[in-house]
Amino acid sequence: MTRTHTSAIPTFTLNNGVELPALGYGVFQATPKQTVTAVQEALRAGYRHIDTAAGYGNEREVGEAIRLSGLDRSEVFLETKVWISDYGYEATLHAFHKSALKLGVDQIDLLILHQPLPTAFERTLAAYRALERLFLDGRVRAIGVSNFMPHHLDRLLAETSVVPTVNQVEVHPYFRQPEVLAKNEELGILSQAWSPIGGITFYPGWGDYLKNTLNEPVLQAIGEAHSKSAAQVMLRWHLQQGRSAIPKSVTPARMVENFEIFDFKLSIEELAAIDSLDTGVRGGPDPERITLEQHSFPIPEA
Repeated sequence: MTRTHTSAIPTFTLNNGVELPALGYGVFQATPKQTVTAVQEALRAGYRHIDTAAGYGNEREVGEAIRLSGLDRSEVFLETKVWISDYGYEATLHAFHKSALKLGVDQIDLLILHQPLPTAFERTLAAYRALERLFLDGRVRAIGVSNFMPHHLDRLLAETSVVPTVNQVEVHPYFRQPEVLAKNEELGILSQAWSPIGGITFYPGWGDYLKNTLNEPVLQAIGEAHSKSAAQVMLRWHLQQGRSAIPKSVTPARMVENFEIFDFKLSIEELAAIDSLDTGVRGGPDPERITLEQHSFPIPEA
C-alpha cells in the first residue's frame, strides 16, 4: 500500500493496484431524500469517493446524485456493502446485481461484506467467494470486508485466496482498535475508518459516552494550534497514520470543512496525544453480536 496524489485529493493504492481516494463521503443514516442532495453537495465540495451500503437503503439515490452531478463515472469511486441477509454464494452474486442496478453502474469500484457474521461464518465464506468471482470477472475493481476482527481475518484467509483490499472498522480517538489496525497492516489491508470523527459518540441513540469527541480539550487545543476544528484534526490524524476515512454529514458547510484537511500536518507529538485518548470502549455494535436471527432483514430488489 502506498500513498500517492492525484489533483488535490490524496489516494491510497490498494494491494491490487487500484487507487482509492483517501477521504470518502458516507451516507449512513441519510434518508433517500437527503442522500440525493447531500451526495451532490459532497461532489461539489470535491469528494470523489462515496461510501454506501445495501443495508442503508439509499444506493439508488447515490447513483442518481452522481448522474445529476455531471461528473464522468470514472471520476467517482463507488463503495458499497453486502448485508448479511444476502450472504451465500448465489445470494451474494445476486446482491451485487441488485446494488449495481440501484447505483446505475456496470462495475462497482469496491464491494465489501458488511459484517463477519461469526455465528454463520460458512455463509460469510461463501459470500466472500462470490466477491472473489465478481473480482475475477471484472464486475468489481476491488473487494473487502467491514468490522472484521483479527481472528475473523485469519479464518477468512485460511479458506479463500484473495486478500481483502480494505477492512472498514470503527476507529476514532476514543476507540482506536490498535490490534485490528496492526493486523490489517500486517496483511497489507487498508484500514478504513467509519465514525472517523467519533460520530458514534454523539449520534442520537448510539453509544453510551459521557464525552463528545468534538468537545475533547486535547483535540480542540491541537486544532487551535493549526487554526482547524477538532473534526479536521481527527480526519488529518487518520490520513497521516495511513487510514482511509469516511466522514458523514448532510450539512454542506461541514462537508466542506471535513474536506479542508490537506493543508496542514500534525506533529509526531500531536499524533501521540490523540492516540492516548483511546478508551477501549466501542461505540457501535459489537461484530460478534451481529446475528441472522436478530439483524437479518430483506434487501429489496432493484
